[in-house]
Amino acid sequence: MIMFKNMSKLCIALAISSSVCAASTGSEPLVAFGGDIAAIPGWYLQSTTKVPEEMHVLSAPGKDVSSWYRVGARGTVMAGLIENGVYNETDLFYSDNMESIADPSLFDAPWLYREEFTLNPSIGQYFTLKTHGITSKADIYLNGELIASSDQQQGSYGGHQYNLTEHVKEGVNCLLIRAFPTNYLRDFAQGFVDWNPYPADNGTGVWRNVEVSQTGAVSMSPFRILTNFSHPNPGPVKVIFRTELTNHESSGHQVLINGTVKRPDGSAAMEFSEAFELKSNEQKTVSMSVSIENPDIWWPALWGQQPLYTVQASTIIQKPQQLVSDSSIRQQFGIRHVSSKLNKFNDTEFAVNGEPFQVIGAGYGPDIFLRFDIERVQVIFAYMLDMGLNTVRLEGKQEHPELYDLADKMGMMVLAGWECCDKWEGWKYNHDAKGVKWDKSDYPVAKAAMLHEAEMMQSHASILGCLVGSDSWPDDQATEIYLGALKAMDWPNPIIASASKRGYPEALGPSGMKMDGPYDWVPPNYWYNDKEGAASGFGSELGAGVGTPEMGSLKKFMSDDELETLWKEPDADQYHMSRYDSQFYDRKIYNEALFARYGKPSSLEDYILKSQMADYEATRSQFEAYATRQNATRPATGVIYWMLNSAWPNLHWQLFDYYLTPMAAYFGTKVGARMEHVAYDYESHNIWLINHSLEKEGNRQIKVDFIDSNGKEISRATVKSNTRPHSSKVVASLDGIKKVKDIGFLRLTLSDPESKDVLSRSVYWLSPTTDVLDWSESDWYTTPVTKFAKYTKLEKLKPATLKASLHSLESSTDDGLTHAEVLLENKSAGPAVFIRLNALDALEGAEIAPLYCSDNYVTLWPKEQLRLTVAFEGDIQHTVVEISGRNVKKVTLKVSLKV
Repeated sequence: MIMFKNMSKLCIALAISSSVCAASTGSEPLVAFGGDIAAIPGWYLQSTTKVPEEMHVLSAPGKDVSSWYRVGARGTVMAGLIENGVYNETDLFYSDNMESIADPSLFDAPWLYREEFTLNPSIGQYFTLKTHGITSKADIYLNGELIASSDQQQGSYGGHQYNLTEHVKEGVNCLLIRAFPTNYLRDFAQGFVDWNPYPADNGTGVWRNVEVSQTGAVSMSPFRILTNFSHPNPGPVKVIFRTELTNHESSGHQVLINGTVKRPDGSAAMEFSEAFELKSNEQKTVSMSVSIENPDIWWPALWGQQPLYTVQASTIIQKPQQLVSDSSIRQQFGIRHVSSKLNKFNDTEFAVNGEPFQVIGAGYGPDIFLRFDIERVQVIFAYMLDMGLNTVRLEGKQEHPELYDLADKMGMMVLAGWECCDKWEGWKYNHDAKGVKWDKSDYPVAKAAMLHEAEMMQSHASILGCLVGSDSWPDDQATEIYLGALKAMDWPNPIIASASKRGYPEALGPSGMKMDGPYDWVPPNYWYNDKEGAASGFGSELGAGVGTPEMGSLKKFMSDDELETLWKEPDADQYHMSRYDSQFYDRKIYNEALFARYGKPSSLEDYILKSQMADYEATRSQFEAYATRQNATRPATGVIYWMLNSAWPNLHWQLFDYYLTPMAAYFGTKVGARMEHVAYDYESHNIWLINHSLEKEGNRQIKVDFIDSNGKEISRATVKSNTRPHSSKVVASLDGIKKVKDIGFLRLTLSDPESKDVLSRSVYWLSPTTDVLDWSESDWYTTPVTKFAKYTKLEKLKPATLKASLHSLESSTDDGLTHAEVLLENKSAGPAVFIRLNALDALEGAEIAPLYCSDNYVTLWPKEQLRLTVAFEGDIQHTVVEISGRNVKKVTLKVSLKV
């Protein structure tokens, strides 16, 4: 289990560093000096249908809007209405209430965001309005005047700067934004395609910060940061800081840029200073550099530390007297290098700091109402690292700067890019996308979006690359625009045409990524083949479509009738799957396999238990298979599980549920993605030794124990082998699989013979026959199975007696969490199967989340003892740990006073 020091402190620090200077709600000016920048701190929100006045009247200071909704600095219309209690999240998410509670007609007209603030303009001071994206387009007014029309301010990622200097007033100023209704097929919005039902407002509104800045005659843009670093070596590293200087006056100016670079420990590393001449109204790109001796190198979290340097600078006008004209925002950066290449199979391979980097990741889902909670994202990243994932893919869900700050600090690589389908991929040749086809007016919108997102991400150490297409590739004109914008922003990382191999623009070449499915259930042995989405090349989005929540979460969003339908009607539509018009609106394929392999469920509880077992083997096998092929003849270079998390309470496509409760899919992933591991190949019956590490090597011992359902030994072996970084190899073959009559249990244990440390332990339940796939009938979402493996013996296992105890532990890290140890002992002659640990509030009985377990859903051998650790927020004295399983009685543990 990976824990993180000072997690709560990190979150507070991020909140402080990511926020711009707070605005006063009284008479204090929003910005007061050259270099000040502040977000509009909040808005009054109202529908245009409720307000009869014209925009020039509404945007004049002094209008009484006290009856409007008061909302935060950023949020869609639905987010604002939830914030004001018009809608309740719990009610919206329960059953199919979202279809009736939120009236879509409320969002057919534009909505207004209005705020007043104080400014004290003076001669030589200039004011700029900075938008970072308003969904999907907006008119912007200041003090009764139109500053920008919806022809200019378009797109969820359309960041723009507008000169306010001639329009600001001494004293109170009023900013009004009229956000127009969003249509995913028409607008460059942030949509959900088939992920989930759409929010009633389609994400309309000011979902990102709107900022006002004040400068002197010369302003500077955020630094774009480049280095000459490629791989660790003893020499110094040159760091280049590049910015745009803009002279807002008709007279020329000489300016001096003074900057300081601080080392990761906070000590000043060095200073830089350089003078520049600007002509009348000139905009000029300028560069400065420093040389850093003995640099601290940034690594992805699972490979090393994340030292971050800090740069800050001021632009000083020299004449007629020295005056600070502008200051850069405080920026952190890491010294690291990312590259990619196409191998001989036309598959993309990444490298970080010169080391082969197999991408092991999942696709991120934002909140359905585009609400952003940095603490929630911190938990999501912590969960990812705990599972052994190293990369998060953002398919057009670029979120806010805080996400990248957090990724930098936690060492999570980010694969960003545009989303599929809808308007974003409305190319004339793309007949799959339903979006309105692009015309000449769309390319400037796309350019603004690319420029803005590239500027936001450019300096972040966590960025792995940018996909300028997803399911399809951009046409030549869009490609030229995207590449031009990335070049203008000094983009230092790989640029990839799309997430699929369906085509590519000549300027970029093949993407080297495959999008061949699956998205729905496939058996574990699927991944050990060489077809479709099986483990070879780079799988950009694929998975068995699993992620069933446990009972405690299901009851939060499904009615009793829906829960009955869930297990009694396997082909029924499910509102909490994908959108109603999606291929994934039911669990038909999943349930057919579940019922055939594990047996028809006898109750809701039985259905959920069987689903957890199916989900566990599905995720584990996917990540294990890609791990075993990391150095194969045709290597598996990357895998992005579809998906990491859901935008709302969901029944599939997630590794933990909306309420941040881990389930079996989480722990199947955690086992399958372990740094050092031993895995079973369901297809060949081989046993693989896996090493994802940067430098771990040496002798290893592998124990192979195979028993039947009664605990009788079928075979046993001990194998010694040598391991090295970035490699996998076959070390044994399972003996006795053909001797299994109904079901067998395989335990694989990897240890270091010198330290005696157990590096990995996992258990498989195996049928004497494997699932048979009909590859010839594969489609884009699954491969049919003509014969299923049989696990029905699990229903008739002999009960096992489990002894368990809970003890408090002292934590070795300052992570703000409570730590405890659970000691399990199987007292029986047969296995104790699929045992789950769950933490509950002792007073309210509610599940505790987030919850971090060293392992979970474990199977114990006869007479075996196993120690597991758990960590969570809360008081151990008010917490109980619930133990349940396939063939054990449910028990509840309270902490023992013994440490």
